[in-house]
Amino acid sequence: MTTHRNPRAVVVGAGIAGLATALRLYQAGWEALVVERAPERRSGGYAVTFAGLGYDAAERMGVLPELARRHIVPDRMDYVRPDGRTRFTVPGPTVRAMVGDRSLNILRGDIEDVLYTAVTGAASGTVEVRFGASVTEVRQDPDGVDVTLSDGTVERADLLVGADGLHSAVRRLVFGPEDDVRLDLNHMAGVFELDRLPDGVEPGVTASLTDTGRTLAVVSVGARRAVAFFGYRTQRPSAELADGPHVALPRAYGDMGWVAPQVLGQLAGAGSVYFDTVSQMVVGGWSRDRVVLLGDAAWCVTLFAGYGSSLAVAGADALGAALERHPADLALPLREWEAQLRPEAERKQRLGRQVKGLYAPADPFRLWVRDLPLRLASYRPVSALLQRRLQLTS
Repeated sequence: MTTHRNPRAVVVGAGIAGLATALRLYQAGWEALVVERAPERRSGGYAVTFAGLGYDAAERMGVLPELARRHIVPDRMDYVRPDGRTRFTVPGPTVRAMVGDRSLNILRGDIEDVLYTAVTGAASGTVEVRFGASVTEVRQDPDGVDVTLSDGTVERADLLVGADGLHSAVRRLVFGPEDDVRLDLNHMAGVFELDRLPDGVEPGVTASLTDTGRTLAVVSVGARRAVAFFGYRTQRPSAELADGPHVALPRAYGDMGWVAPQVLGQLAGAGSVYFDTVSQMVVGGWSRDRVVLLGDAAWCVTLFAGYGSSLAVAGADALGAALERHPADLALPLREWEAQLRPEAERKQRLGRQVKGLYAPADPFRLWVRDLPLRLASYRPVSALLQRRLQLTS
């Protein structure tokens, strides 16, 4: 270890993985610098199911109550046709019964907001968050790691955590080119917040249309807040990414119908647009001496598996716990941490690859298969049974 009074980490990335890591390291007695290349915090993001290991970790870390306050409970879920007519509806009580009692439906941006508030509140003075800076060089020696940033500073630390997402700079600098570890699943995803709900989508309702290998969903997330989500198949993900959302999304959805024209009409004025390939990271080992990858930079299970945010928080919590158990030797806790977490990450990656064909079905049969469980849940007897189950377990 270095001569710091407390061990120190540089955490690259101020998303869910990075902020959760900084918070958990603070709780383990570490100091941390969080470096984020964006000039300011980003908002929005698509809705995720936050459950399982991540839910348990958030409870241990003390942020679960605030996360629960951001829980999105739709009045109902409408599945529509291109002309706007409803195909079928799942009522809100049934949706809540399907989610379960130790699970949250929450925006990624709201998870970040809760973690950021915790980091800059309780951990203020021990954790610093620096925006508008990126990593340009990493040098390690037996006693520490030097991290050169784009603002010209060199930060000395005991540990460097690459929590900088799918296109991780830390991974590229220390582990090698992205192309060596990226597995594209031939889909794109785009998300942005809407200024107003489109005509035909009611407040409190999640509405979606899937046709010919593409999905558009409009999620009402409270007073005057709504999010548009796009997901579509492509055989040229890198080219779509290079074209950017303002070209690619109108090209993919321009003839869709329903509320697509209204939603696309708000794209140009959107403050922040998430747009990326749906890809997994298949990295042989998540640490190199004093550098460790966490979250999408290490594994990226993708939104197909629906577990990325939960696994990021769980990974941060497990890393902090391993460092607490073995404070004198980095190699041992990093090995132990990866052995604990890798099986779950690989299971979720396999799930993501298996279900990708049902994400934006290209033909009516696959769409029918995808929707069958939801259609069953929408029927009154099944809906009543699910709601009764929720009452018994709550």
